[in-house]
Amino acid sequence: MLDSAIKDLKSFAEKFNLDNKKILVLFSGGKDSSLALYLLKEAGLDVSALTFFHRWSWRETLNWAMKFTKRLGVEHYLVDVTDGLLREATGRKGPVCINCKKVMLWNAKWFALNNDFDVLAKGDNANDKIIGALLDQCKTDIRLCDIPRIGVPFFRPLIKYTAEDVEALAEEAGIRPYRMYEHARRRQWREGCPLQYIDREEIVTPELMDLAYRVNYEVSKIARRRKVRVSVRVPSFEIMCWNCDEETLLEVRRIIERFR
Repeated sequence: MLDSAIKDLKSFAEKFNLDNKKILVLFSGGKDSSLALYLLKEAGLDVSALTFFHRWSWRETLNWAMKFTKRLGVEHYLVDVTDGLLREATGRKGPVCINCKKVMLWNAKWFALNNDFDVLAKGDNANDKIIGALLDQCKTDIRLCDIPRIGVPFFRPLIKYTAEDVEALAEEAGIRPYRMYEHARRRQWREGCPLQYIDREEIVTPELMDLAYRVNYEVSKIARRRKVRVSVRVPSFEIMCWNCDEETLLEVRRIIERFR
């Protein structure tokens, strides 16, 4: 399956003249973006990685991402978006994900333009919500979208693969990202950062962002040890867990009591 995916990607690159372009992958260190980066590299394309992080990012996943790009031999850029995120999110209602994505998109655009990259790439797969999205207003193949508002074409090499396909391809490639064992928003492994667990309708403050990080970092230690998925919303301290038993929940509640 992996050989077929690489062969298909090479053919697509030749057809759309991507084999002589500089491609910058928005690389979170998750399974999708890791697989996209791996396939582009294996297809022989000129690819680099761009990772955004902020004060509340998981350092463990960032460290894994850096080791992964080093193993691939891919140039890896790290950009701190803490100031932009604080500017966009503070004083608005949570969660902050929509504000964070806005900051990252525009930073990616200007980073690409200022560093002579021709194409931006993302790890979106077929299970991601795409109906009506900006990236789906494509006049040709859905995998490559030329968007005038952004000024840089977007390439999505995985968009025709389901989440199950991505899992199988990543396993075949030996890609096993570091897990924080978050609850996440979907049953599939879809981790992000602890700021997604700020309660909806809550006004976002730096103090609340700090709380979301500190509580969930401690809870993640329990989740990893017990191999369950746990996260805690703040400031409500609602516990979200897949497959938790009473003993695990008791441990999580003890953590929560330290932050009330």
